[in-house]
Amino acid sequence: MGTFHKLWRHGAVRGGTLVLLVLTLVGLMAPWLGTFDPSAMDATFITVPAGTAGQVTLPDGATVQHTFWMGSDSVGRDIWSRVLYGTRISLLVGVLTAALAVVLGCTLGMLAGYFRAADAVLMRVMDGLMAIPAVLLAITLVAMLGASLPTVILAIAVPEVPRVTRLVRALVIGLRDEPFVEAARALATPNATILWRDILPNALAPLIVQGTFVAASAVLTEAILSFLGLGLPAEVPTWGNIMAEGRVLFSQAPGNVLWPALFLVPTVLAINLLGDGLRDVLDPKFSKRS
Repeated sequence: MGTFHKLWRHGAVRGGTLVLLVLTLVGLMAPWLGTFDPSAMDATFITVPAGTAGQVTLPDGATVQHTFWMGSDSVGRDIWSRVLYGTRISLLVGVLTAALAVVLGCTLGMLAGYFRAADAVLMRVMDGLMAIPAVLLAITLVAMLGASLPTVILAIAVPEVPRVTRLVRALVIGLRDEPFVEAARALATPNATILWRDILPNALAPLIVQGTFVAASAVLTEAILSFLGLGLPAEVPTWGNIMAEGRVLFSQAPGNVLWPALFLVPTVLAINLLGDGLRDVLDPKFSKRS
C-alpha cells in the first residue's frame, strides 16, 4: 500500500487536510468573499451587531449597500472582511515560520550530530535559547527589530529552532555510524554529500511531522503577540489584532472577540491533527502499534 494512500486513509490526516484546504481557499478568496475593504471605516456603523445592513461610505466618497455579517468594530470596520483577510496572515505566518525553523534547525542539527566538535558549541547555544520562554523571546525580538511581517516570522521561528535542532541531532547521531554511512566514508565521499544524500532522507519523516507542530505553534503565537499589541501593526487585519481591539468592548460586542477565535481554534486543531496523523503513518514505531 502506497504512503499517500495510507495517509489519506488516516482520519486525522484527512480531516486536518480538508479543514486546511477550506481555510486556504477562504484566504485566497478573501477579496471576493469579504466584498468590503477590511481597513475601510464608517463612523455611522460603530460596533453594530451581526447582520446590520445599510449604506456604507467608502474612502473615495462613494456609497454602497453593505451587510455586516459579523458586525463591526469600534471604528466601523467590517469584522467579516477582517477575519477573512486575517486567514491569509495566519496561514502565511504558520507556513513560513515552519519552513524557516525547519531549515535552520535541520542545518544546525546535522552539523551538531555529525561533527562532535561542533556539537558541544551548538547545543550549549540551543540549551540557552530553550531556557527562555518562547513567547518572551519572541516579544523581545519583535521589540528589538520592530513590528513587521518578516520580523514577526523571524521572532516566532527562533524559539522553535532549538527543538528542531535537538530532534535532527538525535536522528543524525543514530545514523552516523550505520554501515551505509561508513561505506560512504570509506569511498572518500565528502561529508556534505553524506549529510544531504545519505542522512537527510532518513530524517525527513520526523522532520515533516515536527514542521506541522511548529506551524500550529506559530499561528497561535502570532495571535498572542498581536493580542498583546506586540505583533503586526494594529491596522493589519489579523485574528489577534481583531480580538485585541474587541476586548475593550467585549461586554457590548462579544462577537468581535469570538468570531476570530472561531477561526483560530479549528486552524490550530487541524494542523495538530495533520501532524498527529503524519506521525502515526510515517514514524515506524507508531506504524507498528497501529
